Amino acid sequence: VMSNAWFGPAKEFDDVEFVGLVDINEAAAISRKEEHGFDSAVTGTDLKAVIEQTNADVVFDVTIPEAHHQVTLTALNNDCHILGEKPMADSMAHAREMVAASKANDKLYAVIQNRRYTKDIIAFRDLVQAGTVGDLHTVNADFYIGAHFSTKRGKRDFRDSMEHVLLLDMAIHSFDQARFIVQKDPVSVYCHEWNPNGSWYDRDASANCIFEMSDGTVFNYRGSWCSEGLNTTWECDWRVIGTGGSAKWDGGNEMAAQCVKSSDGFFSEMDDVTIAERSDIEHAAHAGLIRDFIDAVKGGATPQTHCTDNIKSLAMVFGAIESAETGTKVSIEI
Repeated sequence: VMSNAWFGPAKEFDDVEFVGLVDINEAAAISRKEEHGFDSAVTGTDLKAVIEQTNADVVFDVTIPEAHHQVTLTALNNDCHILGEKPMADSMAHAREMVAASKANDKLYAVIQNRRYTKDIIAFRDLVQAGTVGDLHTVNADFYIGAHFSTKRGKRDFRDSMEHVLLLDMAIHSFDQARFIVQKDPVSVYCHEWNPNGSWYDRDASANCIFEMSDGTVFNYRGSWCSEGLNTTWECDWRVIGTGGSAKWDGGNEMAAQCVKSSDGFFSEMDDVTIAERSDIEHAAHAGLIRDFIDAVKGGATPQTHCTDNIKSLAMVFGAIESAETGTKVSIEI
Protein backbone atom coordinates (compact mmCIF):
# COMPACT_ATOMS: atom_id res chain seq x y z
CA VAL A 1 0.00 0.00 0.00
CA MET A 2 2.76 2.46 0.95
CA SER A 3 4.47 1.98 -2.40
CA ASN A 4 1.69 3.94 -4.10
CA ALA A 5 2.70 7.04 -2.11
CA TRP A 6 6.11 6.75 -3.79
CA PHE A 7 5.11 5.65 -7.30
CA GLY A 8 2.74 8.56 -7.89
CA PRO A 9 5.20 11.44 -7.44
CA ALA A 10 8.25 9.54 -8.72
CA LYS A 11 6.53 8.75 -12.02
CA GLU A 12 6.22 12.49 -12.67
CA PHE A 13 10.00 12.89 -12.95
CA ASP A 14 11.44 12.26 -16.40
CA ASP A 15 14.79 11.17 -14.98
CA VAL A 16 13.33 8.32 -12.89
CA GLU A 17 12.67 4.96 -14.56
CA PHE A 18 11.38 1.93 -12.66
CA VAL A 19 13.39 -1.01 -13.97
CA GLY A 20 12.59 -3.59 -11.29
CA LEU A 21 10.06 -4.42 -8.57
CA VAL A 22 10.89 -6.79 -5.70
CA ASP A 23 8.56 -8.35 -3.13
CA ILE A 24 8.66 -11.50 -1.00
CA ASN A 25 5.40 -12.28 -2.80
CA GLU A 26 6.22 -11.81 -6.49
CA ALA A 27 2.54 -11.64 -7.34
CA ALA A 28 2.38 -8.35 -5.42
CA ALA A 29 5.27 -6.98 -7.47
CA ILE A 30 3.59 -8.06 -10.69
CA SER A 31 0.35 -6.42 -9.57
CA ARG A 32 2.12 -3.09 -8.95
CA LYS A 33 3.92 -3.39 -12.29
CA GLU A 34 0.62 -3.77 -14.13
CA GLU A 35 -1.16 -1.14 -12.04
CA HIS A 36 1.43 1.55 -12.79
CA GLY A 37 2.28 0.57 -16.35
CA PHE A 38 5.90 -0.42 -15.78
CA ASP A 39 5.79 -2.71 -18.79
CA SER A 40 9.52 -3.37 -19.10
CA ALA A 41 10.25 -3.70 -15.37
CA VAL A 42 11.71 -6.94 -14.05
CA THR A 43 9.97 -8.54 -11.07
CA GLY A 44 11.37 -10.94 -8.50
CA THR A 45 11.79 -11.90 -4.86
CA ASP A 46 15.59 -11.46 -4.61
CA LEU A 47 16.77 -7.84 -4.45
CA LYS A 48 20.40 -8.58 -5.29
CA ALA A 49 19.43 -10.63 -8.34
CA VAL A 50 17.11 -7.91 -9.65
CA ILE A 51 19.80 -5.24 -9.12
CA GLU A 52 22.28 -7.32 -11.09
CA GLN A 53 19.76 -8.06 -13.83
CA THR A 54 18.67 -4.43 -14.27
CA ASN A 55 21.91 -2.60 -13.43
CA ALA A 56 19.84 -0.26 -11.23
CA ASP A 57 21.34 2.94 -9.82
CA VAL A 58 18.88 3.52 -6.98
CA VAL A 59 16.74 1.39 -4.67
CA PHE A 60 13.51 2.66 -3.11
CA ASP A 61 12.88 0.69 0.10
CA VAL A 62 9.18 0.59 1.01
CA THR A 63 9.36 -2.48 3.27
CA ILE A 64 8.30 -2.88 6.90
CA PRO A 65 10.77 -1.58 9.56
CA GLU A 66 12.24 -5.02 10.33
CA ALA A 67 13.39 -5.40 6.72
CA HIS A 68 15.11 -2.01 6.32
CA HIS A 69 18.50 -3.20 7.58
CA GLN A 70 18.80 -6.10 5.14
CA VAL A 71 17.40 -4.19 2.16
CA THR A 72 19.65 -1.18 2.78
CA LEU A 73 22.83 -3.22 3.15
CA THR A 74 21.98 -5.24 0.02
CA ALA A 75 21.49 -2.05 -1.98
CA LEU A 76 24.59 -0.27 -0.68
CA ASN A 77 26.82 -3.33 -1.06
CA ASN A 78 25.64 -3.79 -4.65
CA ASP A 79 26.53 -0.33 -5.94
CA CYS A 80 23.12 1.31 -5.40
CA HIS A 81 22.08 4.48 -3.65
CA ILE A 82 19.00 4.01 -1.47
CA LEU A 83 16.05 6.05 -0.27
CA GLY A 84 14.17 4.20 2.44
CA GLU A 85 10.96 4.37 4.42
CA LYS A 86 10.96 5.54 8.00
CA PRO A 87 11.91 4.52 10.60
CA MET A 88 15.49 4.13 9.46
CA ALA A 89 16.01 0.82 11.29
CA ASP A 90 14.59 -1.44 13.96
CA SER A 91 17.58 -0.85 16.27
CA MET A 92 20.38 1.66 16.76
CA ALA A 93 22.94 -1.07 16.13
CA HIS A 94 21.40 -1.76 12.72
CA ALA A 95 21.19 1.97 11.98
CA ARG A 96 24.89 2.44 12.73
CA GLU A 97 25.73 -0.46 10.40
CA MET A 98 23.68 1.15 7.66
CA VAL A 99 25.40 4.53 8.08
CA ALA A 100 28.79 2.80 8.03
CA ALA A 101 27.86 0.92 4.85
CA SER A 102 26.81 4.16 3.17
CA LYS A 103 30.16 5.72 3.97
CA ALA A 104 32.20 2.62 3.07
CA ASN A 105 30.50 2.26 -0.32
CA ASP A 106 30.40 6.01 -1.00
CA LYS A 107 26.68 5.74 -1.74
CA LEU A 108 23.83 7.97 -0.64
CA TYR A 109 21.35 6.66 1.90
CA ALA A 110 18.47 8.92 2.93
CA VAL A 111 15.18 8.35 4.73
CA ILE A 112 11.68 9.48 3.79
CA GLN A 113 10.74 12.13 6.34
CA ASN A 114 8.21 13.76 4.09
CA ARG A 115 6.80 16.10 6.74
CA ARG A 116 9.84 18.36 6.36
CA TYR A 117 8.75 19.04 2.80
CA THR A 118 5.60 21.15 3.21
CA LYS A 119 5.26 24.91 2.96
CA ASP A 120 3.57 25.08 6.37
CA ILE A 121 6.30 23.47 8.47
CA ILE A 122 8.94 25.43 6.56
CA ALA A 123 7.05 28.65 7.34
CA PHE A 124 6.71 27.68 11.02
CA ARG A 125 10.39 26.78 11.25
CA ASP A 126 11.30 30.12 9.67
CA LEU A 127 8.98 32.00 12.03
CA VAL A 128 10.57 30.37 15.07
CA GLN A 129 14.14 30.65 13.81
CA ALA A 130 13.70 34.36 12.95
CA GLY A 131 13.64 35.07 16.69
CA THR A 132 9.98 36.14 16.65
CA VAL A 133 9.34 34.58 20.08
CA GLY A 134 12.84 35.13 21.45
CA ASP A 135 15.13 32.38 22.67
CA LEU A 136 13.28 29.06 22.79
CA HIS A 137 12.81 27.16 26.02
CA THR A 138 9.72 24.95 25.54
CA VAL A 139 8.27 23.08 22.55
CA ASN A 140 5.07 21.04 22.84
CA ALA A 141 3.65 18.62 20.26
CA ASP A 142 0.32 16.80 20.64
CA PHE A 143 -0.57 13.84 18.41
CA TYR A 144 -4.00 12.28 18.91
CA ILE A 145 -5.27 10.04 16.11
CA GLY A 146 -7.63 7.05 16.19
CA ALA A 147 -6.01 4.96 13.45
CA HIS A 148 -7.82 1.72 12.57
CA PHE A 149 -5.34 0.22 10.11
CA SER A 150 -6.99 -3.20 10.00
CA THR A 151 -10.35 -1.73 9.06
CA LYS A 152 -8.77 0.38 6.32
CA ARG A 153 -6.90 -2.55 4.82
CA GLY A 154 -9.54 -5.22 5.35
CA LYS A 155 -7.19 -7.51 7.25
CA ARG A 156 -5.02 -7.43 10.35
CA ASP A 157 -2.22 -4.88 9.89
CA PHE A 158 1.36 -5.43 11.08
CA ARG A 159 0.98 -2.41 13.37
CA ASP A 160 -1.77 -4.12 15.38
CA SER A 161 0.76 -6.38 17.11
CA MET A 162 3.89 -4.24 16.72
CA GLU A 163 5.84 -3.53 19.90
CA HIS A 164 6.20 0.19 20.71
CA VAL A 165 3.94 0.85 17.74
CA LEU A 166 3.44 4.58 18.27
CA LEU A 167 7.04 5.36 19.13
CA LEU A 168 8.70 3.21 16.49
CA ASP A 169 6.34 3.54 13.54
CA MET A 170 4.85 7.02 13.94
CA ALA A 171 6.54 9.25 16.53
CA ILE A 172 9.71 9.29 14.41
CA HIS A 173 7.88 11.85 12.23
CA SER A 174 7.09 14.12 15.18
CA PHE A 175 10.58 13.79 16.65
CA ASP A 176 12.15 14.65 13.30
CA GLN A 177 9.77 17.62 12.97
CA ALA A 178 10.91 18.88 16.37
CA ARG A 179 14.56 18.73 15.32
CA PHE A 180 13.65 20.56 12.10
CA ILE A 181 11.71 23.31 13.90
CA VAL A 182 14.14 23.82 16.80
CA GLN A 183 17.31 23.16 14.79
CA LYS A 184 18.83 21.40 17.80
CA ASP A 185 19.56 17.79 18.67
CA PRO A 186 18.40 15.69 21.66
CA VAL A 187 20.55 14.85 24.68
CA SER A 188 18.14 13.04 27.03
CA VAL A 189 14.57 11.73 27.37
CA TYR A 190 12.09 10.48 29.93
CA CYS A 191 9.15 8.51 28.52
CA HIS A 192 6.05 6.82 29.88
CA GLU A 193 4.33 4.41 27.49
CA TRP A 194 1.01 2.59 27.94
CA ASN A 195 -1.90 0.91 26.17
CA PRO A 196 -5.16 2.63 27.17
CA ASN A 197 -8.40 0.86 27.99
CA GLY A 198 -10.30 0.18 24.80
CA SER A 199 -7.18 0.15 22.62
CA TRP A 200 -7.42 -2.05 19.53
CA TYR A 201 -3.64 -2.50 19.50
CA ASP A 202 -1.95 -5.45 21.21
CA ARG A 203 0.87 -3.30 22.59
CA ASP A 204 1.42 0.20 23.94
CA ALA A 205 -0.17 2.74 21.59
CA SER A 206 0.19 5.89 23.74
CA ALA A 207 3.23 7.72 25.09
CA ASN A 208 4.35 10.91 26.80
CA CYS A 209 7.98 11.97 26.29
CA ILE A 210 10.09 14.78 27.74
CA PHE A 211 13.21 15.50 25.70
CA GLU A 212 16.02 17.87 26.59
CA MET A 213 17.67 19.39 23.53
CA SER A 214 21.29 20.46 23.13
CA ASP A 215 20.55 24.11 23.98
CA GLY A 216 18.43 23.26 27.05
CA THR A 217 15.10 23.57 25.24
CA VAL A 218 12.53 21.05 26.52
CA PHE A 219 10.45 19.23 23.91
CA ASN A 220 7.27 17.61 25.23
CA TYR A 221 5.55 14.98 23.09
CA ARG A 222 2.11 13.63 23.98
CA GLY A 223 0.74 11.05 21.59
CA SER A 224 -1.82 8.31 21.06
CA TRP A 225 -2.79 6.17 18.09
CA CYS A 226 -6.03 5.03 19.73
CA SER A 227 -7.56 8.40 20.55
CA GLU A 228 -11.15 8.70 19.33
CA GLY A 229 -12.57 12.15 18.62
CA LEU A 230 -11.09 15.64 18.25
CA ASN A 231 -8.15 14.23 16.33
CA THR A 232 -5.14 16.40 15.67
CA THR A 233 -3.58 16.50 12.22
CA TRP A 234 -1.04 13.80 11.40
CA GLU A 235 1.57 16.56 11.66
CA CYS A 236 0.73 17.26 15.37
CA ASP A 237 -0.54 20.36 17.13
CA TRP A 238 2.48 22.55 18.06
CA ARG A 239 3.20 25.28 20.60
CA VAL A 240 6.64 26.91 20.77
CA ILE A 241 7.42 29.17 23.74
CA GLY A 242 10.33 31.57 23.95
CA THR A 243 11.59 34.39 26.12
CA GLY A 244 9.67 36.92 24.04
CA GLY A 245 6.44 35.21 23.13
CA SER A 246 4.75 32.08 21.76
CA ALA A 247 3.86 30.56 18.41
CA LYS A 248 1.24 27.92 17.55
CA TRP A 249 0.67 25.72 14.52
CA ASP A 250 -2.06 23.12 14.13
CA GLY A 251 -0.05 21.04 11.66
CA GLY A 252 -2.30 22.29 8.86
CA ASN A 253 -3.11 25.81 7.74
CA GLU A 254 -3.63 27.55 11.08
CA MET A 255 -0.65 29.42 12.51
CA ALA A 256 -0.47 32.24 15.07
CA ALA A 257 2.12 34.02 17.19
CA GLN A 258 2.31 36.73 19.81
CA CYS A 259 5.34 38.64 21.05
CA VAL A 260 5.82 40.77 24.15
CA LYS A 261 5.12 44.46 23.63
CA SER A 262 5.45 45.58 27.25
CA SER A 263 6.10 43.78 30.55
CA ASP A 264 5.04 46.54 32.94
CA GLY A 265 1.88 44.89 34.28
CA PHE A 266 0.98 41.57 35.93
CA PHE A 267 0.40 40.16 32.44
CA SER A 268 2.62 41.32 29.62
CA GLU A 269 1.00 43.32 26.86
CA MET A 270 1.22 41.30 23.67
CA ASP A 271 1.33 42.08 19.96
CA ASP A 272 -0.16 39.71 17.43
CA VAL A 273 2.46 38.74 14.88
CA THR A 274 1.49 39.08 11.25
CA ILE A 275 2.01 35.68 9.69
CA ALA A 276 3.62 35.93 6.28
CA GLU A 277 1.81 34.38 3.37
CA ARG A 278 3.21 30.95 2.72
CA SER A 279 4.83 30.45 -0.64
CA ASP A 280 4.16 27.24 -2.52
CA ILE A 281 7.13 24.94 -2.94
CA GLU A 282 7.81 23.29 -6.27
CA HIS A 283 7.77 19.73 -4.95
CA ALA A 284 6.08 18.88 -1.64
CA ALA A 285 5.95 15.86 0.66
CA HIS A 286 7.20 12.63 -0.99
CA ALA A 287 7.80 14.41 -4.28
CA GLY A 288 10.05 16.99 -2.63
CA LEU A 289 12.16 14.42 -0.85
CA ILE A 290 12.44 12.14 -3.88
CA ARG A 291 13.42 15.11 -6.04
CA ASP A 292 16.14 16.17 -3.59
CA PHE A 293 17.44 12.62 -3.40
CA ILE A 294 17.62 12.11 -7.17
CA ASP A 295 19.32 15.50 -7.56
CA ALA A 296 21.88 14.45 -4.93
CA VAL A 297 22.55 11.17 -6.77
CA LYS A 298 23.23 13.25 -9.87
CA GLY A 299 25.75 15.40 -8.00
CA GLY A 300 23.60 17.90 -6.14
CA ALA A 301 23.54 18.85 -2.46
CA THR A 302 23.26 16.20 0.24
CA PRO A 303 19.56 15.66 1.08
CA GLN A 304 18.55 16.97 4.49
CA THR A 305 17.28 13.53 5.57
CA HIS A 306 20.61 11.83 4.85
CA CYS A 307 21.26 8.87 7.14
CA THR A 308 23.96 10.74 9.10
CA ASP A 309 21.29 13.26 10.14
CA ASN A 310 18.23 11.02 10.36
CA ILE A 311 19.95 8.67 12.80
CA LYS A 312 19.61 11.48 15.36
CA SER A 313 15.81 11.36 15.05
CA LEU A 314 15.92 7.56 15.31
CA ALA A 315 18.02 7.88 18.46
CA MET A 316 15.14 9.85 19.99
CA VAL A 317 12.84 6.90 19.30
CA PHE A 318 15.10 4.30 20.87
CA GLY A 319 15.98 6.60 23.75
CA ALA A 320 12.26 6.95 24.47
CA ILE A 321 11.77 3.18 24.22
CA GLU A 322 14.66 2.53 26.62
CA SER A 323 13.25 5.07 29.06
CA ALA A 324 9.77 3.54 28.87
CA GLU A 325 11.17 0.07 29.49
CA THR A 326 13.42 1.10 32.39
CA GLY A 327 11.26 3.83 33.91
CA THR A 328 14.26 6.16 34.02
CA LYS A 329 15.56 9.24 32.25
CA VAL A 330 18.18 8.17 29.71
CA SER A 331 20.91 9.90 27.74
CA ILE A 332 20.51 9.77 23.98
CA GLU A 333 23.48 8.22 22.23
CA ILE A 334 24.07 8.57 18.50
